[in-house]
Amino acid sequence: MNKRIRLTEISSMMKIIFFLIFIISVNTIFAQTMNLNKNDFNEAHSLYRESTLTSRRFKHAQVVDLIKKHQASQDLQVKQIGQSVQKRAIYELTYGAGNKKVMLWSQMHGDEPTATMALFDLFNFLEGKNDQFDSLRSLLKSHLTIHFIPMLNPDGAEVYTRRNAQQIDLNRDARDTATPEGKLLRQQAALIKPQFGFNLHDQNIYYNVPGTKTPVTISLLAPAYNWERDINEVRGNAMKIIAGMHQLLQDYIPGAVAKYDDEHSPRAFGDSFQKWGASTILIESGAFAGDPEKQQIRKLNFIVILNALMQIAQDSYQQFSISAYQQIPFNASQLHDVILRRVSTVSKGLPLKVDIAIRRDEITVNDDYYVKGYVEDIGDLHDFYGYDDVDLSDFEWVEAHVYESPFEHLSDLNPSTIRALLKQGYAAVRVDKAQINTLHNLPIHILTTGKLQTYNSLSLGQEANFFLKKNNEIQYAVINGYLIDLNQELPLNMKQIVR
Repeated sequence: MNKRIRLTEISSMMKIIFFLIFIISVNTIFAQTMNLNKNDFNEAHSLYRESTLTSRRFKHAQVVDLIKKHQASQDLQVKQIGQSVQKRAIYELTYGAGNKKVMLWSQMHGDEPTATMALFDLFNFLEGKNDQFDSLRSLLKSHLTIHFIPMLNPDGAEVYTRRNAQQIDLNRDARDTATPEGKLLRQQAALIKPQFGFNLHDQNIYYNVPGTKTPVTISLLAPAYNWERDINEVRGNAMKIIAGMHQLLQDYIPGAVAKYDDEHSPRAFGDSFQKWGASTILIESGAFAGDPEKQQIRKLNFIVILNALMQIAQDSYQQFSISAYQQIPFNASQLHDVILRRVSTVSKGLPLKVDIAIRRDEITVNDDYYVKGYVEDIGDLHDFYGYDDVDLSDFEWVEAHVYESPFEHLSDLNPSTIRALLKQGYAAVRVDKAQINTLHNLPIHILTTGKLQTYNSLSLGQEANFFLKKNNEIQYAVINGYLIDLNQELPLNMKQIVR
């Protein structure tokens, strides 16, 4: 009996010893893995940022010129893998010769270019030499084979629109592959058979972190491969990689990360790549205050992609848990460009005190765009937020008018003149020698032969041009959806068009 007890005790002790050895070994492995800190990432991006990409509305020709710069590289292999509907070349750049295969594709929606800029920063980094990052490049090159498709939808990018030239959403073409671009992406997936995939997108700027007015700057997702949203090893690994991304992003944008909707879509490429066996990570670039051209978010894309590639190369993403991924909140959709709270107005002859939500849409024109602001919602908006969010409990709504005496030139409209006009309730002026359909940045509408629709009451869907007064003095103007405090310096960066 005593011998049995001793054997049992010895057996238990041996199990504890082996368990401790295992834990020590695992910790040693992770302690030996390569890591970069915030300063390292910042320096890497500062050194290798592609300086020719300074705004989000770039064209296919500019991308081709940049790709050609990399054709002479000894590190990146460049090849044309197909054409778009309108015969624009689609390229793939490949780095490394490792056993783990990774695919990254960007701009399958033509108006979602943030990650494309980050990929060109990454190409510059991968070609770098003789700096503190050489060991990282060696790690990536020896363990990974990385396939990049920087612009899958060049026709959409040319006119800055979501769909391809056939008006098909490429991210809903994974099942039918009716488009040449969709066929190409699926063919590359079948040819490469990646273990990991990065599906790179932009989301609209009106997503917020639930319960806050904080815009979601980066949204992440391990797409579901079936309707039940099951978690197998493939999807689970994607979740662990995202948990690592989320941890890193807290150093840059604390509290501004969320998950994208995980409802399964069998038409979507992210869901399909997951089903085909590639641990797939969706990155959606959202909004960052004061960054309309998404240059800060571009940097964040560079950082999280580089870090994820490093962790894939050394399997260090396994230190993160699926439960950490599941704790990331889902996007909420409660943001507007402007919310004006508790404004007094009159509707159908009755007094009404309401909140007003305004949204501004971008309208592409040639190589640029102008903005069209409209009243999106009226009523109780306590549970919604605005980038501009103002309590106007003591203010009244005032209709806008057009100043009829014409000006000769745009140069006649200086800030003091415009302020005086706005203070009198004029939202638009006529300028004889302004050229119709040209763009301007003035905080007042410019008319030639066109008209400004004005309203004598607040109406859903109407152009957002009106004024707000207190004690019979106009103190705020809403011009084309922009809120202007007339007691502050006037903004001179509004995107408008001469009518």
